[in-house]
Amino acid sequence: MNVLIVFAHPDPRSLNASLRDVAIETLEAQGHSVEVSDLYAMGWKAAADRADFPGLAAEARLQVASASGDAYAADALTDDVKAEQAKLRRADLLILQFPLWWYSMPAILKGWVDRVYAYGFAYGVGEHSDRRWGDRYGEGTLAGKRAMLIVTAGGWEQHYSPRGINGPIDYLLFPINHGILHYPGYDVLPPFVAYRVDRLDAAGFEREAQRLRARMRTLESTAPLPFRRQNGGDYLIPGLELRPGLEQAGTTGFALHLAQGG
Repeated sequence: MNVLIVFAHPDPRSLNASLRDVAIETLEAQGHSVEVSDLYAMGWKAAADRADFPGLAAEARLQVASASGDAYAADALTDDVKAEQAKLRRADLLILQFPLWWYSMPAILKGWVDRVYAYGFAYGVGEHSDRRWGDRYGEGTLAGKRAMLIVTAGGWEQHYSPRGINGPIDYLLFPINHGILHYPGYDVLPPFVAYRVDRLDAAGFEREAQRLRARMRTLESTAPLPFRRQNGGDYLIPGLELRPGLEQAGTTGFALHLAQGG
């Protein structure tokens, strides 16, 4: 299996980087091929702007979706973006690895998504009609591949529990798991989350490393999160609201988009 790790932490000596190395070592020991995009080490340009579309006329307004679609169709995206798209095509599994900063991913990783997920590559594909609304959410250009998150958090696990003050971790990660990974077609595996990482001693790190090794050894057999497919019949077209009665009693919010209420 070909694995791509997109890594977003500024310090190569960080616990996050050490966990990345554990993942690589374990994956390679299983016979998998691993590529790493270390965004900080690469000096990745995070902001999507006019420089991404050299073919755009100087007098034209910048509408990123249409500009990226035109550039993708013309094979005129910048070389750094095309290189990352090629990695995604090669990869059977994508891992996004990052520290949880202000309830989301670091800006550099969001910028990777903004620039690499061009119109026509990761979205804006498929038929739009009264029967089907594009190839999205479990369908699309990256369907048939797997993806997951490796996340480190400074807070306690209880802080991210269903009653925790930070909100449930599954809800915080939903926009990434469902909106960034499932949207272009990935089957999304449950995330690996390490908590209280700023307080871990050597024994604590080894516990997390062992957990991560176990996850890396079972990637091919782990059941993905049961996200509903957009065009599988569960959603009304074109309004894309879940059909009434499909959820378990009392299910609300993000959990509605998990089959059987998750």
